[in-house]
Amino acid sequence: MPSQCVSKQTLQRLPTYLDYLKRQGTDPPKNISATAIADALNMNHVVVRKDLASISTSGRPKVGYDRVNLIRELEEFLGYDNADDAILVGAGKLGRALLSYDGFLQYGLNILAGFDTDPKAVNLEVGGKPILPMEKLEDLCERTRVRIGIITVPGDYAQAVCNLLIKSGILAVWNFANVHLDVPEGILVQNENMAVSLALLSNHLKERFSTK
Repeated sequence: MPSQCVSKQTLQRLPTYLDYLKRQGTDPPKNISATAIADALNMNHVVVRKDLASISTSGRPKVGYDRVNLIRELEEFLGYDNADDAILVGAGKLGRALLSYDGFLQYGLNILAGFDTDPKAVNLEVGGKPILPMEKLEDLCERTRVRIGIITVPGDYAQAVCNLLIKSGILAVWNFANVHLDVPEGILVQNENMAVSLALLSNHLKERFSTK
């Protein structure tokens, strides 16, 4: 039986495998091996094999995995087959872009509504999602039992928003503000730090050009 507890590194790689398997074209192979996936993604064979073995026991020597079944197992493990509801705070350009993105459902995320303090932003719809005033946040969380909060406010306001989300029952925070958030034990914060990503890209370019 596959393990239900995998490392963070494995968890970060699993969506890449799933995306590759789904993009196999109009006549995909019935079976596919971990080695074939590793070669296609230019990854280490052993790493891919261990990652897949941690979520599936259906792989067979010299045969590989049934591609359709492996897709189902990955989606089930990642929770993509059971959408989790979320709310978003901060209806600026980034927040509106996330509200408008219709691809979240395939990853198991359903944004119920956005929230903002700007009177010009509230009581509107973006991507079919309502933008509500902040005073309605706690009531909506209580009624819907939503457990995921997305923060897209400026850094100066992020901690206060995080505190309100936790007070309202949020257990997991997706943070797009470029600040560290202090949270109680048991609350998960996933940071999307664009400055870090840009630094990694810049450093990669420096290394490439320095070798020439």
